[in-house]
Amino acid sequence: MSLMAPKSNTSKPINSTFAWKKLQLHAFTAGKRMNLRNEFSRDTLRTRDLSISGRYMHFDYSRQLVNRKTVKLLLELAERSGLRNKINDMRQGKKMNITENRAVLHTKLRDLSFDPLKIDGEDVAAKVKVVLNKIRIFSDEIASGKRVGVTGKKVKNIVAIGIGGSYLGPEYLAEACRAYAKDGMTLKFVANVDGTDFVQKTGGLNPEETLFVIISKTFTTAETIKNANTAKKWMTDKLGNSPDVISKHFIAVSTAKELVKKFGIDPGNMFEFWDWVGGRFSATSAVGGVPLSLFLGYDKFEEILKGANWMDLHFFYSPFDRNIPVMAGLLDIYNINFLGIKVRALLPYSQALGRLPAHTQQVEMESNGKSIDVHGRNVPYSTGEVVFGEPGTNGQHSFYQLLHQGNLPVSCDFIGITDPQYKVGVTSEKEVDHHKELYTNFIAQPDALAFGKTAAEVIDEMIAASKPASDAFMKTVLPHKIFEGNRPSSSILLKELTPFTAGALLAFTEHRAAVKGFIWGINSFDQFGVELGKVLGTDIRNRILLYIKDPNDAKVFADLNPSSAWMLTVLLKEDLHK
Repeated sequence: MSLMAPKSNTSKPINSTFAWKKLQLHAFTAGKRMNLRNEFSRDTLRTRDLSISGRYMHFDYSRQLVNRKTVKLLLELAERSGLRNKINDMRQGKKMNITENRAVLHTKLRDLSFDPLKIDGEDVAAKVKVVLNKIRIFSDEIASGKRVGVTGKKVKNIVAIGIGGSYLGPEYLAEACRAYAKDGMTLKFVANVDGTDFVQKTGGLNPEETLFVIISKTFTTAETIKNANTAKKWMTDKLGNSPDVISKHFIAVSTAKELVKKFGIDPGNMFEFWDWVGGRFSATSAVGGVPLSLFLGYDKFEEILKGANWMDLHFFYSPFDRNIPVMAGLLDIYNINFLGIKVRALLPYSQALGRLPAHTQQVEMESNGKSIDVHGRNVPYSTGEVVFGEPGTNGQHSFYQLLHQGNLPVSCDFIGITDPQYKVGVTSEKEVDHHKELYTNFIAQPDALAFGKTAAEVIDEMIAASKPASDAFMKTVLPHKIFEGNRPSSSILLKELTPFTAGALLAFTEHRAAVKGFIWGINSFDQFGVELGKVLGTDIRNRILLYIKDPNDAKVFADLNPSSAWMLTVLLKEDLHK
């Protein structure tokens, strides 16, 4: 397959193209009627042909409701959309975020070749190198004890304060790589403005051994600054109000040098990132690099970068039919737009990947939850999907009932690991170890979803167990024992979960979302949908401040709708007034 694609007609929505219409016909005549039992029975090469093996990741989509023709038609859609050109444009620093006139260059954060790339006259590779070197020096000095707290004690606790993209990606990586943490180091994340989060995360910490990392590009994010001020009070109440307390126990990841300095943080301890790094794509910038290097060591953070870069290069240069993020994104489009499956469950069979569903949720739903295309037109087809998940086997005892027998269609992604981070053994010769017990479920659940169980199989099982089926059983119980199957899933397999493969999974998630946005013709790199609530929240906050100043000020409740007025009344007159 050629790496170049013809220029697309940008004035034409993708759903009006011949490639889209061929997929619609195919889905109607074949896709919705496909039977996975029959497909696997008649086609012994199905798994071989509907899988991609990369050096560090294997992607098996043979249990999706597709065949070779589906794949061919999806690849035609990708070519028709100009996907290859859009990927190249992103890689080369063109301003793909058109609404904010910004390049989209998170991939340059992990290109350790530091090959020059100029944006608006400045070499971004050189900037990345400077910040990475600063992170390395700072984290090494903390680890060696060269930098200590105000009382001379070594830093052992890192508390990262941020929200959204400043939190979810780094926390996913921290949990995935916790087995590689430096001895004696702890890392906690405070995101929610609910004071419970701060109190519980700082409970039991010794302030003399604690370093706060405040993560906010503008240093004005309401929730983050509220938590930062609370952290400052927590620290000064315990260690005194000397400027050294703040300068030695607080650092910042930001671009707002003057606000950082005003807070009391030494500008020399501010780590920069840039407008061409979107929040939810920032985990491999200083946003993740600073707390992760302190927690894991800089060398482990660099392994995360190398893993992400491996996936970047695979994404940039692999033919689409052997390209894991591209094929995953195309399958999502087929499910969403042609089969009507608009919910995806992410099911990692690894407790260490427990925060990957939340991070993926943000990357997918904030990136592609759009109803306007890049030309300012209403999008005439579904974009985005609902993503949720929980580690296996926990989810099996929670929501899998809906996956197996519910009437809401859900596509599933299973993630398995062959070599565990921790080898926890057996208590008797009649058992398998913990990891093999986990892995049996990783194999079994996709099969159960795909192939189900027929009424005849239920009855045969009862006969084999010498339990004849009564008339009452046949009428009232048997229907509940049947699994219709034919529920699509993909399986992702890693040999082991390391900082490298955690980075590869991070980049896979980013590129999969971008593929869909490029084909749908939407901007996956802005998020104006989160702004309105912030504006309205500011108005409510101002009303609360008016009430504190003067409970009789008529402006407090003026022009509010009855529901909001009532809820504000309950808060103010039941709590603050006392």
